[in-house]
Amino acid sequence: MSLKDKVIFVSGGSRGIGLAIAKRAAQDGAKLALAAKTADPHPKLPGTIYTAAEEIAKAGGEALPLICDIRDEDNVREVVNQTVEHFGGIDICINNASAIQLTNTMDTEMKRYDLMHQINGRGTYMVSRYCLPHLLKAENPHILNLSPPLDMSAKWFAGHTAYTMAKYNMSMCVLGMAEEFKDRGVAVNAIWPRTAIATAAVQNHLGGDEIMRLSRTPEIMADAAYEILTKDSKEFTGNFCIDDVVLHEAGVKDFSKYASVPFNELMPDFFVPDDTPLPEDVKNS
Repeated sequence: MSLKDKVIFVSGGSRGIGLAIAKRAAQDGAKLALAAKTADPHPKLPGTIYTAAEEIAKAGGEALPLICDIRDEDNVREVVNQTVEHFGGIDICINNASAIQLTNTMDTEMKRYDLMHQINGRGTYMVSRYCLPHLLKAENPHILNLSPPLDMSAKWFAGHTAYTMAKYNMSMCVLGMAEEFKDRGVAVNAIWPRTAIATAAVQNHLGGDEIMRLSRTPEIMADAAYEILTKDSKEFTGNFCIDDVVLHEAGVKDFSKYASVPFNELMPDFFVPDDTPLPEDVKNS
């Protein structure tokens, strides 16, 4: 199955993992609607929706950059309608937009708590809600959230309870919507990395250049997302996928291209359950 001519709505797709997924889809000739706030360059973060659109065009796709604050219902409704007017429908919704602050309870101001919950949980729910009428008309429709497995271990909450709650809200959207729409053919899945991913957000929040060196590239998430989005939506839904497990099941044996250090030196990501399978090919890369 190919993503050629598929219309993909991506929240927060101006940089990082969202952009990498969009560019991978563009290689098939997909049509990407990029809904993000970054219209002007950020002093610390590279890329805007316009530079992202240029990269997608170079990769072989078609891009529609849309200025969007996914906390604003009218704005979300408007950009979804613009996408449908421009491309004729929506086949895939990728909920990539997310806010992060890894602070403890006493150090997390309520405005930051509100921001994370408005973007992560509420934003994901709202974008999905407005895309769903169009997905229900599509052939092989998918929703893919960049969110973790729902592992209720206290270690994932301690130290950053507010962030974990907000991120798990995205995962609860997967749990509920997958069951709600499985009989109507819309797949709803989550993808999450086993290790840290080398993005500007990781560099800013987790410790700079050394963390980047110990991270995998965003392309591992893009390749894994591609495998999910090309599956039969009626047969693959309600899954909380880990990037390298998806790729290993798809036949990938060598993961060294995604990192500059061996696997045992990579920094583990948050929220990966202890019982997550670790194939030998992954461990030895």
